[in-house]
Amino acid sequence: MEVATTIPQRVLTLWTVRRPLGLAVGVAVHLLFAYTVWRLFWFLKEGAGPTTSSSLLIDAALALQFAVPHSALLHPSVRRGITQWIPPAFYGLFYTTASCLSLLAVVMCWQTVEPILWKTTGVTQTVCLVAFYLSWLALCYSLHLTGMGHQTGLTPWLAWVRGNPTPRREFKPRGAYRFVRHPVYLSFMGLVWFTPTMTLDHAVLTVIWTVYLFVGSWLKDRRLEFFVGAAYRDYQRRVPGYPLIVYGPLGRRLRPDDNSHSLVEDTQMAA
Repeated sequence: MEVATTIPQRVLTLWTVRRPLGLAVGVAVHLLFAYTVWRLFWFLKEGAGPTTSSSLLIDAALALQFAVPHSALLHPSVRRGITQWIPPAFYGLFYTTASCLSLLAVVMCWQTVEPILWKTTGVTQTVCLVAFYLSWLALCYSLHLTGMGHQTGLTPWLAWVRGNPTPRREFKPRGAYRFVRHPVYLSFMGLVWFTPTMTLDHAVLTVIWTVYLFVGSWLKDRRLEFFVGAAYRDYQRRVPGYPLIVYGPLGRRLRPDDNSHSLVEDTQMAA
C-alpha cells in the first residue's frame, strides 16, 4: 500500500517542478525571439556601424555559423537524437533558441568593412527601402501560411501547457505556396539584398546567405519528401521552388523519385 501511494506522489512532485520550469522556458524563448527579430531588422537595414579594420574572414565565419547549424538541426536524424534528451514538445523552442543565439552572434559581432559598393539616394533609396519593408511583410505572411506557432515552437509548447498532444501539421499548400515552394526563403533573400548601402562586408553576408538559402531550399525539399512522401513529390512536379527557375532541383520535378521514403509521423514544414 505504501508503494502504491508513493509512486503517484513522486510523479506529482516531479510534475510540479517541471511545469513552472517549462512555462518559464517558453516565455523566455519567445522574448528572445522578439528581441532577435528587432535587432536583425536594424542590422540588415542600417548595417553594423562604423568601419573597422576587421578581417572579412571573421564576418564570413559569423555568417556561416548561422547558416550551417540552421539546416543541420532540422535533419531528421539530428532531430531524433535531440528529442531523446528533451521532450518533443520543446524541440521547437530549442531550435528557436539556437537560431536566435546564432543570429545575435552575427548582429553583435559583425564588423563593417569598406569599400562601399553602392549607396542609394533619392528615389532609388526609397524604392530599395520599400522593397526591404515589403520583404519583411512577405516573410511574416509566408510564415503565417505554414504556421508561425510551429516555426517558433509556440504551438507545441501551448499544447504541452494545456496537457494536450502535440498537433500534427497537414501538408496543404495555400496562398503563395501554390505558386512557389519556398516563399519564406525568397522573402528572407529580399532582406539581405534590398539594402540602401552595400558595403564589402554586407556583400559577403549577401553572397553566403543567398547560397545558403538555395542549398537550404534543396534540403527542405528533401526533408519534406522524406516526411510527406508522394504528396510532396506531386507538389514538386506542379510548383517550382522559385520564380523563373525551370530546371534543376529547385525547378519543377519532371519525374517522381522512386527512391524517396516517407514516414508516418509529423509532417512538419520547418523553415
